[in-house]
Amino acid sequence: MCLAFATGVLQESRATTAFRINKQSAYKLKQYQALNATNRQDSASTQSGQKDTLVQIAFRKVAKKDLLGGVSVVSYSELMNKNYATSSLENLDALVPGFHGNIWGNSGYLVLVDGFPRDANNVMPTEIDQITVMKGVGAVALYGSRAAKGVVYITTKRGGNFDQKINIRANAGINVPKAYPEYLGSAEYMTLYNEARRNDGLPDLYSAESIYNHSAGLNPYRYPNIDFYSSDYLKDSYNRYDMTAEISGGNNRAQYYTNMGFWSDGSLLNFGEAASNSGSNRFNLRGNIDMKLNRIIKVNVDASASFYTGKGVNANYWESSSTVRPNRFSPLIPISMIEGTDDPSLIYVKNSNYIIDGKYLLGGTQLDQTNVFGTIYAGGSNKKINRQFQFNTAVDFDLGGLTQGLSFRSALAIDYLTTFTQAYNNKYAVYEAGWNNYAGIDQISGLTKYGDDSKSGTQNISDSYYRQNIGFSGQFNYNRTFNNKHHVSGTFLGYGFNIGESEVYHKTNNANLGLQLGYNFNQKYYLDFSSAYIYSAKLPKANRAAFSPTASIGWRISEESFLKGVKALDDLKITASVGILNTDLDISNYYLYQGYYTYNDAAWYSWKDGQLVHSFDRRRGNNFNMKFPQRREISIGLDGSLFSNTIAFSGNAFFSETKGNVVQPATLYPLYFSTGWPVYSDVPYVNYDNDRRKGVDFALNFNTKVGDTRWTLGVNGTYYQTEAAVRSSDNQYEYDYQRRSGRPLDALFGLQSAGFFMDDQDIANSPSQSPLASGGVKPGDIKYKDQNNDGIVDSRDEVYLGKAGWSGAPLTLGVNLTAKWKSLTFFALGTGRFGAKAMKNSSYFWVDGQDKYSAVVRDRWTNETKSTATFPRLTTGTSDNNYRNSDFWLYSTNRFDLSKVQVSYQLPAKVLGNGFIKELGAYVNGFNLLTIAKEKDILELNVGSAPQTRFYNLGVKAMF
Repeated sequence: MCLAFATGVLQESRATTAFRINKQSAYKLKQYQALNATNRQDSASTQSGQKDTLVQIAFRKVAKKDLLGGVSVVSYSELMNKNYATSSLENLDALVPGFHGNIWGNSGYLVLVDGFPRDANNVMPTEIDQITVMKGVGAVALYGSRAAKGVVYITTKRGGNFDQKINIRANAGINVPKAYPEYLGSAEYMTLYNEARRNDGLPDLYSAESIYNHSAGLNPYRYPNIDFYSSDYLKDSYNRYDMTAEISGGNNRAQYYTNMGFWSDGSLLNFGEAASNSGSNRFNLRGNIDMKLNRIIKVNVDASASFYTGKGVNANYWESSSTVRPNRFSPLIPISMIEGTDDPSLIYVKNSNYIIDGKYLLGGTQLDQTNVFGTIYAGGSNKKINRQFQFNTAVDFDLGGLTQGLSFRSALAIDYLTTFTQAYNNKYAVYEAGWNNYAGIDQISGLTKYGDDSKSGTQNISDSYYRQNIGFSGQFNYNRTFNNKHHVSGTFLGYGFNIGESEVYHKTNNANLGLQLGYNFNQKYYLDFSSAYIYSAKLPKANRAAFSPTASIGWRISEESFLKGVKALDDLKITASVGILNTDLDISNYYLYQGYYTYNDAAWYSWKDGQLVHSFDRRRGNNFNMKFPQRREISIGLDGSLFSNTIAFSGNAFFSETKGNVVQPATLYPLYFSTGWPVYSDVPYVNYDNDRRKGVDFALNFNTKVGDTRWTLGVNGTYYQTEAAVRSSDNQYEYDYQRRSGRPLDALFGLQSAGFFMDDQDIANSPSQSPLASGGVKPGDIKYKDQNNDGIVDSRDEVYLGKAGWSGAPLTLGVNLTAKWKSLTFFALGTGRFGAKAMKNSSYFWVDGQDKYSAVVRDRWTNETKSTATFPRLTTGTSDNNYRNSDFWLYSTNRFDLSKVQVSYQLPAKVLGNGFIKELGAYVNGFNLLTIAKEKDILELNVGSAPQTRFYNLGVKAMF
């Protein structure tokens, strides 16, 4: 539809041969066309693979050399020529300095697609022209409160003033699992479970004969040994396919871009309903049109739609793989092993709706009447449906007739998302076999049936979710150069968006005015003032508006006379920014400034003869002086190049403080302000906690040519530190080492271990750990250090253990290498993440009670292994002493990943000649190929979810 409309405009344009205009309007038209020629050149150069010199920043584009720091950009359309990607922000932390999964140590960022908040994962890489990461306060101020933690701006492709081009790209690849968890088989599990019972003073549960029979594997139906990761249930790999068609072109009056794409993903599951009914696919369509209606008015109309369908079964196989013990039951009962004289069992077979492969009934027990295997074989299937439609339009007016350089732009966006699950939920019977061996062979002499087979044929709809986003902006722009040296710019704008979600009463709102004033003298000296006047209903009425000012300066020092003679120096620019951003991002809810009483959520207590009375409870006090938290920041930047761009570099250093975070500080108020039961509090929410962030980011690029090979090496890095500068919670801690202030925002706290208790005497001579262990400690339990020397180990002995890297690793590095020889291109990308810690606290490591045993328990503590053990004693009880945060479970997440390798070949133009095909190329690549890390086995392990995979891909692309 978009393409047909644009084609009509083009035909009308070509039929028009002349405009009748007077001299004054002709002069203005010439200026207007020159400005738009720059914009068209930007778009066209991106399409043709040349370097894009204009960068999208807040509400405008500027030349890359005029950026004032705190902004990084990736020309994604160029990058895709050598680095095929499957998602929009793939490996962005390795490509952009300052981005480490978040921005400059913050805990979130705003994603904008063509100027409005949208999901990054709804934009395919082939649709993207450019990604801009706005980091500093000066870069994000115009977007208001919701942008206070940084902005990732995705600019989609557009048409240009060139003949129609059709680009086709197709890919086919396989995903291969990196690793699976290792769990014990039935015999080993039963043996160690007996040991756990003996540790608890209980008799063995499993006999030696039963353990032997499970170990021998002669009859896995009677003595099951379930291996969730065997070829009985999983494939070695699964496929992924995608195909994209792009159509673009235009003339000086209308340009168009259309993208149509489809991808399909498979699944590892290879049995039951999942073998043929699992995986996902997505179809997307985008159309972007730019039209020049007359010499004054331009308009763009953009629309996109996506249709995602995820097919699956009504069970979580991967979660069950981490919990179902191997000896629990047999998933299948063989019909051939039913004794011929067992008529009741044969009747069950005859009446069953689910005979698996014509040979098996579904297995189970009284405790496993529904289980993951039965559900995948017979429990039905589901489809997860996601539909998105996005529309935005903008009108530009050239107001040069009023004042030269003046223009106005208004934009509107309306987006809809709906998602739901369609499912057929079937019921099924499972059977538990009674076995005999009196004939010398194992036979089933009876079946116990649990449940019934039934298919309702009714399709159920669940998990419905709806979201609507409406956005608007209007802005006056002024852009003029005086005497070819004095460039003045300004923007006055209004911007807002409203996001409504199903089952969410309050919509997410952002509304602000913005003012930007800029000046640069001959691209040598720069001044910029960017500000916002914001509004939020989360604050009391008197404090709902606030002003956020920022200022930036720049100095191209390489243009000074004292450096102009330095031949090695191509360019050197120094920038600095300072500002205050008011934000409501971390105000968790509306009306926190207002106290309230609750009845529905209040307590019950007894009165008189045990009669229950419902109370009215107060939850918080009033604070009508609550204000916006503020991000206060200063940053400096450096940008330049050496030796005719052989070396290019950029970097930023930043110091940021977030003041006045909103908290409910119970410890700052007298004890009678709150009670434990009934739950009552008159403590208000106040602006109290402060956070600090500081760090640096940098980018280095080396370009050279050796013989016929052109080499490019890029290194990007981000290092940041965070600090909880002020914490209201510090008053609840008795000792300095417990306090959170002065520690990183992602601080991990826990106990310090001192080995294992070796014997009863060791326990008697050590500080008491009874507060940690409800049943007391025993030899083989973890011993902890008594930090305060009070003779008791409890939560007051927890100390700082390390940074968790919740907002991203403290140090992130990205390395990319490109080698181009004639028509052959090699590209490699590596990502390093260093400085963070994590806890081995999943069910794979914290094993007690009836849990499934993983391979780590082989190194458990026993009297025989006490000197070499690396894992606590086993227990069938609750091991609350051992399984708690401590340095015993701490490990480093330092890693370096070979994220991508791609080899591309472009068929020489002389081979193609002047035929229908203008360009033709092919490439092979691999994703997530190698991890170098001390804790590689843990970092590549997924417990309770699908495994991490390596992806190998073959792609072809052509232009017509």
